[in-house]
Parts: sequence; C-alpha cells; structure tokens
Amino acid sequence: MRFRTLFLFVLLGLTVLFALLNWPAFTAPAMLSLVFTTVQAPVGLVMLGVVVVLGAMSLAYLIYVQGTALMDSRRHAKELQSQRDLVEKAEVSRFTELHNFVNAELRKHEQMQQDMHVRLLGRVEQMEQRTRAALMETGNSLSAYIGELEDRLVHPRMADGGGEGQAH
Repeated sequence: MRFRTLFLFVLLGLTVLFALLNWPAFTAPAMLSLVFTTVQAPVGLVMLGVVVVLGAMSLAYLIYVQGTALMDSRRHAKELQSQRDLVEKAEVSRFTELHNFVNAELRKHEQMQQDMHVRLLGRVEQMEQRTRAALMETGNSLSAYIGELEDRLVHPRMADGGGEGQAH
C-alpha cells in the first residue's frame, strides 16, 4: 500500500475511534443557528455527517481523477503504438527504397562493366587485326628481301645491274 492510502485509513480509523469514545457528547442536543432560523440538533452528529459527506466527495473526486488518468494513459498508449507502427512502416519503406537503390546501382555498375568489356574486346580485336596486318606486311617485306637476296646469290651479275658492262 502507498503511504498516502495508509495515512488516510489511519486518519479514518482515528476519526471513528474518536466518535465512538465521545458518543454521548456527539449526540447531545444543542441550539444551532442556520442564519435565518435556529434548530436544536446534536452538533457532533452534524459535524460527523459533514466529515462523511466531504470524505465521500473526496473519494468520488479521487475515483474521477484516477479514471481520467487511466483513460489518458490508454489513449497515449494507443497513440504511441500508432506512432510506432508509422515509424516501423517508414523504416521498412526506407529499407525497401535503399534496397531498390542499391540494386539499381549494381545493375548500372554491371552494365558499365559489360560495356567496358565489349569496348575492351573491340580494342583487343582491332589490335590483333593491326598486328596481323603488320605481321603480314613484315612477312611480305621479308619475303621480298629474301627473294632479292636469293636472286643476288643465284644470279650475281644480274643483281649488279647487268654486270657485263662493268666487268670489261
């Protein structure tokens, strides 16, 4: 039990004990003035009635405050849960968006790699064609030089430019 509740119960118990111990004084009649008229009634019982009415009103107010606080607490809990749901949906949306972005970037990167690969293969093929052409040209030049050297070795006079006119 909370300290306040325990304190209220102790105070209520002391009030009841006080009323029981002084019951003859509580029930003794006395003249009471009600501003416009006077009445003969026991002052103790009137005061005890006022205490009971005030206690009941305090209890009703306490119940009202507790009920209002409980309702507000439930309303806040529902709002908090709805906010959590919204945040969770937004987070899932952001993760989905990030996933889509990363996938798109990976596709772009793969496409760039494929394009680069195709261009590189094209360049390599061009280099091969140029190299083959250069080899063919070099091979033809070498064949021509070898053929010329063979002609000089086989026909030494013809290679010198007719040879007969110079030899005499």
